[in-house]
Amino acid sequence: MQIQGKNAVVTGGASGLGAATVRMLAKNGAKVVIADINEKSAGELVQELGEAVTFIKTDVTNEDQMRAAVEQASAGGLHIAVATAGIGVAEKLLGKNGPHDFQRFVRTIQVNLIGTFDLARRAAEAMSKNEPDADGGRGVIVTTASVAAFEGQIGQVAYSASKGGIVSMTLPLARELARSGVRVMTIAPGIFHTPLLGTLPEAALVSLAEQVPFPKRLGQPAEYADLVKHIIENSMLNGSTIRIDGAIRMAPK
Repeated sequence: MQIQGKNAVVTGGASGLGAATVRMLAKNGAKVVIADINEKSAGELVQELGEAVTFIKTDVTNEDQMRAAVEQASAGGLHIAVATAGIGVAEKLLGKNGPHDFQRFVRTIQVNLIGTFDLARRAAEAMSKNEPDADGGRGVIVTTASVAAFEGQIGQVAYSASKGGIVSMTLPLARELARSGVRVMTIAPGIFHTPLLGTLPEAALVSLAEQVPFPKRLGQPAEYADLVKHIIENSMLNGSTIRIDGAIRMAPK
């Protein structure tokens, strides 16, 4: 699928991996809706990229707001949906203060896994109404997992569960949506330089970078966006999860 002239929605598109994806899509001729709760960052991105980009305030755990975001992006047909909205939590199952907080676990699943599922179901419905391209394709859904889905560290039980769920959804979604000409792919990033990591001291960032076999640095959001671009444009990519991690395999802690 070519990006030029297509309509897209990016959840979590106001910062980090999502913002890089929005920039990539706009640069390549798509009209993009940013669905995010961060009004300030989204406003700055809209100002930067101009009329190709619009914003709708969206909590991915709110069904009505998700419906509105996809409807806004679907004017003229929705072709590309990218799910990057997510949160992290670091908490042991059995910590010094007792067992893992139940609501923090639930919240992580709601945002990361259920929010991704909600985008997929709404985007797939909209995409199924498009005219097919030469390959019979009508749309592409890209979701975001993490290497923590495979090598979750101590204290990542909630995060790993949410990201593992995204990986597990990928193939059954792709199989089901094949009849509609909608592809589903997942990206599992390693350690990327996002706003979440940006709060860490420089020494901590250097330490994290040293854990990556090659290249020995943090991933850049633009590299994630480049992979999204290739997934959209390569019709044979479907039903799989691609790691983008510099060959890192996370240690237990």
